[in-house]
Amino acid sequence: MSKSSVAYIVSAATLIVAVWAGVSIGSVEIPLSTLWNKGDATATNILWKIRMPRVILAGLVGASLAIAGAAFQGLLKNPLADPYTLGVSSGASVGAVMTLFFGLSLPFLGTFTLPVFSMVGAALTMFFVLGFARLVDRAMKMETIILTGIIFGSFLGSVLSLMIALTGEELRQIIGWLLGSVSMRGWNYIMMILPFVLVGSILLWLNRRELNAMLFGEERAHHLGINVKRRKFMILIGGSILTGSAVAVSGTIGFVGLVVPHMTRLMWGADHRHLLMLSFMNGASLLIICDLIARTIISPSELPVGVITAFIGAPVFAFIFYRQRRKGAM
Repeated sequence: MSKSSVAYIVSAATLIVAVWAGVSIGSVEIPLSTLWNKGDATATNILWKIRMPRVILAGLVGASLAIAGAAFQGLLKNPLADPYTLGVSSGASVGAVMTLFFGLSLPFLGTFTLPVFSMVGAALTMFFVLGFARLVDRAMKMETIILTGIIFGSFLGSVLSLMIALTGEELRQIIGWLLGSVSMRGWNYIMMILPFVLVGSILLWLNRRELNAMLFGEERAHHLGINVKRRKFMILIGGSILTGSAVAVSGTIGFVGLVVPHMTRLMWGADHRHLLMLSFMNGASLLIICDLIARTIISPSELPVGVITAFIGAPVFAFIFYRQRRKGAM
């Protein structure tokens, strides 16, 4: 059996276990038989109206952030790149909070107004980051891009703080949203994010071979017959769609797009033909498990899932940064 086959089996098994734990464990234990046995009305309602949509939404958000992070890391050839460190999450947050702040609802978009504005914010931030990085450093070194992302992320964070300071009765909603959560979202949020997850993931998956080629440099990829500019644009758009839609339904959840692709790459290799889909599955598993911890660790109260991912992600980020610096010094 090949290494890639083992990787898919392990990742799929982990995801199945995470889903099972997510729907079964909680203040009320729900047996798995409730999926097909409708005898207990209370358990059935809890399963299908609360637990299942929450688990599915957590999986979709985690998968979106992880596959976007894998694509950004491959494109920029740096394991420290992800939607969070590049400022894309902050741009998506500004787009979403502006929608909530001004009560925007475009008639031809309806319920999709929030994710669309969030994606526009993510895409604009990505292009501003890359544009400013090119202005500062024509070679566009990875350190320059990441530092530019941090600068834009900090600026957009101050914009968010300003809107929060000016907010009246919507303050509680915006603060709760910014902390990151998939609690009490329901099936309508799944319907909201699902089309964008499919479109963004397909865009990135179609460029899996091009990401492999770009690992050896843009000039080499160009000699192989790849339209580098168009492919980069497609990857950035795909990553922005995924990040924007995830942030729109769950708020800001950091480090998933950083930790999952990096650990997946360490365990199973850097081939994007497999890395993208493995990151997708592992990101879903991680966020489902983090959400389970968030809602059970101080039961009956809940923590925002963003708090749990930060506890896990910050030390891993420090480890990756230390490892990169040590490698550079050697």
